[in-house]
Formats: sequence, structure tokens, C-alpha cells
Amino acid sequence: ALRAELDRLTDHAVDVLFVPPGAAAATVAADVSRFVVDVERFVESDREPMARVGMGAIYTRATDGRPLRRALTPEEERRLLEEYYHAHHRRLADAVDGALARHGRALVLDVHSFPDVALPCDRDQAPDRPDLCIGTDAWHTPAALVDALVARASEAGFAVEVDRPYAGTMVPAAHHGRDPRVASVMVEVNRRLYLAEGTVRMAA
Repeated sequence: ALRAELDRLTDHAVDVLFVPPGAAAATVAADVSRFVVDVERFVESDREPMARVGMGAIYTRATDGRPLRRALTPEEERRLLEEYYHAHHRRLADAVDGALARHGRALVLDVHSFPDVALPCDRDQAPDRPDLCIGTDAWHTPAALVDALVARASEAGFAVEVDRPYAGTMVPAAHHGRDPRVASVMVEVNRRLYLAEGTVRMAA
């Protein structure tokens, strides 16, 4: 059951899809599965919509609502957040600061994959899922960048939607709402495009 749940929640092979060999861009990947700590979620439950279904920064529920782990002590939660969540955000902030120092601006490309059929925990349960989802932040995602991504994806024959079925994009906490030189956009790829049907293996 845990293996099946891990397959549902893992962003399979996005490094292969988005980071070509020799790429100059800095890559900041989570050290552990979101089963351990989800670095994309807000720590504060009142800011994180998925906390209501037990899937905030530290999951207590699986995608179908079943209990995932025992209740953690405050000290256990603190250690997990420090070791994985805050450490990840420090690395991301360092990478952004490096880009700002070299170029005077930075772009965070927040990449993910998603299943073709909505998970029980998903807020958007519509069956007509696009090929690509572009996620935005009201402060850090330039409209011109979104327009360019949608145009190129559409020209390539992909069905693309903005902030559907998932919304938002990652911005380091140290820069969020503070530094207009930092842009960010999320790109999510429907797994039906590149995984063999019914598996988590890359299609031939």
C-alpha cells in the first residue's frame, strides 16, 4: 500500500524531462519523498489548504484519507522540518541569491508531474485533465512568461491550462513578496505523456 501511494505522489523522472545533461541552471531537489516532509507546502496550517485533509508539510493522511503515520511529538515535527523543509528552502534561497548576484534576476522553474486521473485528495476532480499545467504566483509570475509558455505548448500540440488542476508555484520564503527580481512558474506534466500505461516507467 505504501509503495502504491509513493508511486501516486512521486514526480517521476522530471529531472530527465527538464534538466538536460550539461544544463547551466542550478537544480534544487528535495532530499526525501513528500511522505517524509513536503517542502512545497506551507508549514502554517492556516496558510496551507491541503492541511485540512492531513497533507500539510508533514502528512498525517494518505491520498485516500487513510492514516499514514502515528501522531508525532512536537520535537519530532521540529526535527523533521529543520532537517528537510528548512534546509531545502535554504538551498533554494542560496541558488536564487546566486542567480541574482550573477545576472541581476532569477527564474525558479518549479517542475512536477501529475496523474491523469485525479487523486481522492485533489481539490479539482474534473476528469478532463490537460497535458500540461502552468502554475502561477500573483506577485512573482510575469504574465508575459505565462503567455509565452502557453503559446509554445499549444503550438506543439499540447492541451495546456493555467492553475488547473493545480495552482501556485514555489518561491523561497526569503524572497516571497519581497524581491520583484525573482520570477517563478510551475510546470506540471501529465504522466500519460511519458510513462508507460499503468506503470511508473518511462515509455519507450
